[in-house]
Amino acid sequence: MSKIFTPTNQIRLTNVAVVRMKKNGKRFEIACYKNKVVSWRNGIEKDIDEVLQTHSVFTNVSKGQVAKKEDLQKIFDTDNLTDICKHILEKGELQISDKERSAQLDASYKDIATIVADKCVNPETKRPYSVTMIEKAMKDVHYSVKPNRNSKQQALEVIRLIKTVLPLDRAMMRLKVESTSKDAKKLKEKFVALASSVESENWESGEITLILLIDPGNYRQIDELVRSDSKGTTQMEVLSLKEVVEGDSFLD
Repeated sequence: MSKIFTPTNQIRLTNVAVVRMKKNGKRFEIACYKNKVVSWRNGIEKDIDEVLQTHSVFTNVSKGQVAKKEDLQKIFDTDNLTDICKHILEKGELQISDKERSAQLDASYKDIATIVADKCVNPETKRPYSVTMIEKAMKDVHYSVKPNRNSKQQALEVIRLIKTVLPLDRAMMRLKVESTSKDAKKLKEKFVALASSVESENWESGEITLILLIDPGNYRQIDELVRSDSKGTTQMEVLSLKEVVEGDSFLD
């Protein structure tokens, strides 16, 4: 009775999502678990073993044809399969049906709009926009989702673009800063310089308490100022991540 022979350079996989990259005229593919590629690119999934079905690089996943080591070394300048897989995972194109691609793009579009709506407000009313209004503004500037970039990165780009068609500001953070440092006055000047506005300033027995509204982009600098006080006499508390006007939930 004859035996079925499978060449050693072939690996058979099923229920697989393929990510493909063409480089230096050659095609390379990796085999991933369905739904995990987008999770990896969005930073949700961080375990590469949960994404890759195998740490192998193929020329054709469906035929189980594995890429030659000498080609990988020459083209990727390494023979570390995991590193090559990560590179293809990040830069390659996910091979999916037109229907699946359309559904993923629609989901990403709404996800980006949701992030923008959550982080921004109308500068005149200080109230947030609805996701629907953000989506409309994205369409007005003809924004197209980039499958290889995560939603948070694209949301920052969208914020910049839709300002041309929609009044938009980042929602402010409210912070409380307290300091008993002998350099409290100098620190106060630095904190105020980084704040969008000072809601209150109170001095009592050599201690200063500031309530500040800041752009979230300045949070790291303020945090570094607090940490620079090696004696621990300066402290900061986040009172609210988003400062919006109370009342209607959305501006329609």
